[in-house]
Amino acid sequence: MFRVKLRFLSAQCRILQQRKSFTNRNLLSLSNRGFFQDLFPDTAGPQMTKLFEKSPQTIYAGFDPTASSLHVGNLLVIMGLLHCQRAGHNPIALVGGATGLVGDPSGRKTERNQLGHTVIEENLQGITNQLKRIFQNHQDLLWDDKKHRQKLPELRVVNNAEWYANLNFVDFIANMGRHFRLGSMLSRSSVQTRLESEAGMSFTEFTYQIFQAYDWLHLCNNYNCRFQMGGSDQMGNLMTGHELISRTARKEVFGMTLPIVSNEEGDKFGKSAGNAVWLDADKTSTFGLYQFFVRTPDSEVEKLLKLFTFLPLPDIEELMSNHRKEPEKRKAQTILAEDVTLLVHGESGLKQAERVTDALYKGNVEGLGELNYTEITQTFAGATLVDILPEPGMSILQLAMKAKCFPTESDAVRIITAGGFYINQKRTQNIAEVITHGIHVLKNNLSLLRVGKKNFYIIRWLN
Repeated sequence: MFRVKLRFLSAQCRILQQRKSFTNRNLLSLSNRGFFQDLFPDTAGPQMTKLFEKSPQTIYAGFDPTASSLHVGNLLVIMGLLHCQRAGHNPIALVGGATGLVGDPSGRKTERNQLGHTVIEENLQGITNQLKRIFQNHQDLLWDDKKHRQKLPELRVVNNAEWYANLNFVDFIANMGRHFRLGSMLSRSSVQTRLESEAGMSFTEFTYQIFQAYDWLHLCNNYNCRFQMGGSDQMGNLMTGHELISRTARKEVFGMTLPIVSNEEGDKFGKSAGNAVWLDADKTSTFGLYQFFVRTPDSEVEKLLKLFTFLPLPDIEELMSNHRKEPEKRKAQTILAEDVTLLVHGESGLKQAERVTDALYKGNVEGLGELNYTEITQTFAGATLVDILPEPGMSILQLAMKAKCFPTESDAVRIITAGGFYINQKRTQNIAEVITHGIHVLKNNLSLLRVGKKNFYIIRWLN
């Protein structure tokens, strides 16, 4: 526990540096951190710089409620909005209560399963709460009004279902449809990829770019929102919005795309790729999120530090210089994991993740005892949950059989005596050893059993 406190204090010292740092009002300076993939129009950099430096601008990014939680693939876009906020600009997070029913074809090989209104509403609530929590964590833990002599502009969360609810479909097509050109719409890479696939593309998905374009027009007219930010797979939708606004509102608007976060093999961390790491602790535990970033390869960690933390670039360079001298300590990865977990889950989430890390990898069993039943089950997602009534003189073998860790007693004896059985991360080989509170039963009245490397059983002892 002492190690956890020391590590947390060192993290807090580093956080103070980030609270003092700021984002240049010219958001394009984030290019130094590898933040932007493309700008649209591609020659508009000087004009965008002039607008950013002249006065606060409004920037939006969209999040469709295709699940009850956002994932690390969305986190970079959230970081983009936070940088906008730190630079004194006005961030808008658009949650797609309407577009979530349509489904964005970008980056997908097949059509999304249609979600019902009830599911959409539940998902909207989940991601809205998540966005607000992350922005609040940032304000409370990573920003200092006094140091910067300014308050952060407030995050505005809007739901596009609100303006589509009052639109007549025929009027919408008559008034807006005439501004879209089929040739341009068909040329989008997201459309071309799907048209060439065996599954093809439905009319519903084809219209998605129309709705996203109109969203931007609505925000432009109502909030003077001239900038849209999104993943690089959103470029086609950004271009369609740019064309619509140029023809109707006759305003200059600009798009900024961010790189898709991927692993060394080039697979993106979006949930469509089947390997999502969620920002909801009920779907991916705080420990799971923390470990995801701890396991970052050396070849990727500098890039992710620039993208997912607010550490000044000179500090990152110094950190990487020290990391290269002793890469086995994984200091850079640990700092990355600490900062992301702090932003997403707050101080309590970071402490929980570090307690579990110490318990699993450093033999600090007390850390497991600090976790409650819900935290344990979240951390060891997929573990078998067993309720057991304690009996006087219960042995290791009897416990293993009651928990159904082994198909037969002979298997249990063979594997336990061979060293393949663990209680609270400690190898146990004496089948006759009596279960003892404080040794085998943690102070939270739980026990964690493990057979081999990956088969976990969580025992809740009944009173």
